Order: sequence, then structure tokens, then C-alpha cells
Amino acid sequence: MATDRFQSAVFDAYLDNARAHAARYLRRLPDRHVGARAGRDELLAALHSSLPDKGDEVGDVIDLLATQAERGAVACNSPRYFGFVIGGAYPVALAADWLVSTWDQNAGIYAISPLVSVLEEVAGQWLLDLFDLPRESGVGFVTGCQMANFTCLAAARHHVLRRVGWDVEADGLQGAPRLHVVASAESHITIDVALRYLGLGTRNVHRVDSDAQGRMRADHLREVLAGLDGPTIVCAQAGNVNTGAFDPLREIAQVTRERGAWLHVDGAFGLWARASASLRAFADGIELADSWATDAHKWLNVPYDCGVAMVRHAEDHRVAMTSAAAYLIQTKGPERDAVDWVPEFSRRARGVPVYATLRALGREGVQDLVERSCARARQMADMLREAEGVRILNDVVLNQVLVRFGDDDELTRAVIEGVQRDGTCWLGGTTWQGLGAMRISVSNWATSEDDAARSAAAILRVFHSLRAAA
Repeated sequence: MATDRFQSAVFDAYLDNARAHAARYLRRLPDRHVGARAGRDELLAALHSSLPDKGDEVGDVIDLLATQAERGAVACNSPRYFGFVIGGAYPVALAADWLVSTWDQNAGIYAISPLVSVLEEVAGQWLLDLFDLPRESGVGFVTGCQMANFTCLAAARHHVLRRVGWDVEADGLQGAPRLHVVASAESHITIDVALRYLGLGTRNVHRVDSDAQGRMRADHLREVLAGLDGPTIVCAQAGNVNTGAFDPLREIAQVTRERGAWLHVDGAFGLWARASASLRAFADGIELADSWATDAHKWLNVPYDCGVAMVRHAEDHRVAMTSAAAYLIQTKGPERDAVDWVPEFSRRARGVPVYATLRALGREGVQDLVERSCARARQMADMLREAEGVRILNDVVLNQVLVRFGDDDELTRAVIEGVQRDGTCWLGGTTWQGLGAMRISVSNWATSEDDAARSAAAILRVFHSLRAAA
């Protein structure tokens, strides 16, 4: 009941029940229908009621949630889920996340949780080392790459305006010197959203042409920058969301440094290529940037949610984010207050699963995780391209595969819908250079050669069935 007093036996019963449901869900995960089986109306019928005057039995509530998850949850952590660049939950990451909920720590300041402060401090250092980025950089754990891009661009805004004598935190943007933002025509939507949040807008962004794989053209960037005067931020990309391609980061860094501009890199998933000896060349020169954004809930496979903002100029990062109040107990020493590095005050200790996963995998384990995902993407692309009427639209350099069927938008969309209904795997669609395409993203630690083969076979089975019926 809602009035249960704090007793360890009560917690034991509830947690045992939840654990049993969780274990059952995980056991079924490798073989279950990947998509949801129930829609809004069915789920509302099961879950909606008037708010009870007296609370229901807690066991009944947990049972209800678990039962409806079996039919209403998409198995995003399935080894055959290939939508939206979503990773699974690595076992040690899931276990650590349970501890995070059990500890119930507010990770905002050191005084509330020295444990979390130190764990996140170490996790941040490990990430800088893993990616081989400047070790003096500031690091903040946020909800995802949207807020990581926001945080990094806030630091960039502070830095470039400070250099021309403007305090944007105190005086805002009204009357500020004109600030230029330069981004690729293929930049991710989260860059635009971050610019909206920061009051910089999107209408006046200077767009740089991209090539056939979605890579920013460094020669056109040079032309664009030559026509600008004043504070400037350049946004580049490591891992195009459709093709997986990397902007030519070393060339871009050289051009931006010549112009005194700030270079930010959106590396939501592509930054993890830095952890691989065989892939890190794609991100050559990324260490020359001023800030980097990535997601741990993508390729590190920690539970949602966890993004990471990293800024070379730590003091600009801190000033752009920090807050102070008389009632807060903030450190004056080497201890880390997370509120200095992220937009939130109160927040979950999301850096703890990062620490646990990095410690359990080590450098070699992270490299293996990334490289296996890329191998499975190549495997699926190779199997699909062998079929007549199937075309792979991108160079499969990372974990992204774009597929087109019958050179026809309608047929391609029908194949995507048919695969989702089939349930062997789940993937989505996109539009690439005006063409409808299936988008396959391999990011899950558990995806095996058999999973890739079964999924490719299911895709081809749906395609052949639709073509035969036409």
C-alpha cells in the first residue's frame, strides 16, 4: 500500500517482484517480437483509470506495469533492434543503474553525494583518455546529445563573445556583437535545436555544402568563413546520422583555427570510433576541436539517459553553466560540483553506469564493442546487396546502412513497414538525397552474426513477398 512504512522486508518483497519481472523480460528478449504488440487504445484500456482514493497494492502495480511492457514496449534493447542508433543496456551498466536508483542521490553538488561526484570525475577522465582528447577539458554528464550540444555551444557562445568584450551571461544577446554560426547542410537537427535554445536562431546559420556521403566540404567552409567577420562558431560532425560518414575534421580544424573560430564536433555516436585502432582514422583531427558532444547510451550501451559534453576550455565551460546561491554548499577546493558543468541542478547520477561499464570493459572491451557493431553492419549490407533490386546507398564505413528497394520510394516504405510488422527485427526509414531509404543502425553489444543474418533474411523475405504480390 501507499502507506507502507520504511521496512527492509517491504523493500525486499517489492524488489524481488520487480527483479523477477526484469529477469523474465531479459530472458525473452533475444527471441521476442521486436516491435510493440499493442497500441495506444489497447494500452489505455489496461492502464487508464480514475486516480484511486486509496492506493492499490504495490505488487499489483508492479505486475500491471510488467504485464503491459510485454506487449506495449518496443524491444529497443533487443540484439535485432536497428532503429535510431539506439544501443542496448550492457549487463554491468544495467546493474549499476539499479544501484543509482537505490542510492537515490541528487548528483548536483559534492556536498549531497561525494560518492557520485568522485565517480563522475573519474568517468570523465577515462572518457577523455579513451577518446584521446585534451585531458584538461571540462566534462559534464547530461541527458543526451541534444543537451550535450547545447552545453558545448553555450560554452562556445561565452568564449567567442568574451573575446570581443561581451558578457553574455550577464548582459544577454540584446546589443551583443553579431555572432556567426556555420554548420554543414547535413548537420543533425539537435544542432539547430540547441541554437534555438541559446537564442542564436537557425534562420541565419551559414550552411556549408556537403558531398555525396554527407561530409562537409572543407573548401566551401573556407569560402564561407572568408566572407564573415566577428565571433564565429563552426559546427562539424563525426558520424552522419544517415551514412555514418565523418566530416574532414583535420582540414576543418585548420581552417577554423586560421579564422580564430570555435570548432564544435557533434559526435553522438561517431566519437566512439576514437576507441578503435581500426576506425580512429575516420576521426583524425578531432582532438583539435574546442568542444565535443556524444552519447553514452548509444555505443557504450548504458541505460537511458546519458549524454556527455566535453569542452577543451574548461573555464569557459564552467562559467557558461555554473550557478550559485546562498543556500547551496558549493566546494571551494578540488572537489567537483556537477552543477558547474551541466544545465541541471537536481539530476540523476547518470555518470555511474558510465564508470561501471568502462571499468568492466576496459579499453579493449570498448574497442571490441564498437568494431563488432561495424562488422555486423557490413555483414547485413553484404547480404542485402546480393539480392536483385536491392541497392546500398552509402559507403558502409561505420555502423549505418542505407538500403533502397526496387529503386522505388513506395516499395521501400512498404518493405520497412512489412519488416516492422514481421517482428524479426526493427528498423526505420529516412530520406537520403531525395530518395526514400531503409536505415539500419547497429549499436547493440549483443548483436551477433546470427542476429544480423536472421534480420537480413527477414528483410529480403518481406521484399520478395511484396515484389511477388505486385
